[in-house]
Amino acid sequence: MVAVEVVTVTDLLGDGYDVVVVGGGAAGLSGALMLARSRRSVAVIDAGAPRNAPADGVHGLLARDGTPPADLLARGRAEVRGYGGHVVTGEVESTRRDGDGFAVALADGRAVRARRLLVTTGLVDELPDVPGLAERWGRDVVHCPYCHGWEVRDQAIGVLGTGPMSVHQVMLFRQLSADVVFFPNDVVKPTDEETEQLAARGVRVVPGAVAAVEVVDDRIAGVRMVDGSLVERAVLAVGSRMVARGGVLAGLGLRSVPHPSGMGEHVPADPTGRTEVPGVWVAGNVTDLGAQVGLAASAGATAGAHINADLIAEETRAAVAAHRETAVA
Repeated sequence: MVAVEVVTVTDLLGDGYDVVVVGGGAAGLSGALMLARSRRSVAVIDAGAPRNAPADGVHGLLARDGTPPADLLARGRAEVRGYGGHVVTGEVESTRRDGDGFAVALADGRAVRARRLLVTTGLVDELPDVPGLAERWGRDVVHCPYCHGWEVRDQAIGVLGTGPMSVHQVMLFRQLSADVVFFPNDVVKPTDEETEQLAARGVRVVPGAVAAVEVVDDRIAGVRMVDGSLVERAVLAVGSRMVARGGVLAGLGLRSVPHPSGMGEHVPADPTGRTEVPGVWVAGNVTDLGAQVGLAASAGATAGAHINADLIAEETRAAVAAHRETAVA
């Protein structure tokens, strides 16, 4: 059952906050929860387009395994609101420096000011241009063995080659099924060592380009090759190119850069989520392409704690300065 949310006064966007969180997924809500519990004024602005929306459930999250994504987010929003945080539906169009803080502009014309920013906008999965692939994404076209592997165990799995991590992905899915076929798709050229590994694990390699994903009765029937042959499969795993949704940071001089893994683009940050722009933090998939929900939530909480500490340090410096002035007077 999907949790029902009640709109309250905390859904209204105020003029200014200690922290504005851009993005309301696991990372953003966890950061906001940490900040609200520290008595910080915080607003979460969420466009409502979570990456995991097609999934039936969130997996690998202790005590919440299998929870539908919408339910998890509804619970998180309620918890943030319970501590006085605001959670607002809206799309952030831009951010810019404004004095000693930041100005955040929404696409609908609203604007808000923040002393600090936490950006948790996630990423976009760019899929190969193979007919039928995108339509099955999040159903029987999957990407993560930890997110979906148990659900497809012992099935006939195909792995579509997309990049340097594809053979590694094959091995992860081979852990889950003895029937795995690898389609390099004229994109991936396994090394001699990888070829030996695939053979040793009983993985069949089908050469040639993939023409389409064959779907029958709303289920994958197999992979159609350009030569017309059909390789029957029930599930297809594909490594997407993951690109951070970092456009809202462009006005601050922050841009996505290639990830060291070669799997896409991310916004760099230190282990606390602090970026090279003072006062701006990032958390979740916008900076860590491989983060599952649990790791994203942890990163959001870590960033929230460090933002609170940063604000305390600023406020303490101001208090000391004021105290000294009073003492001199």
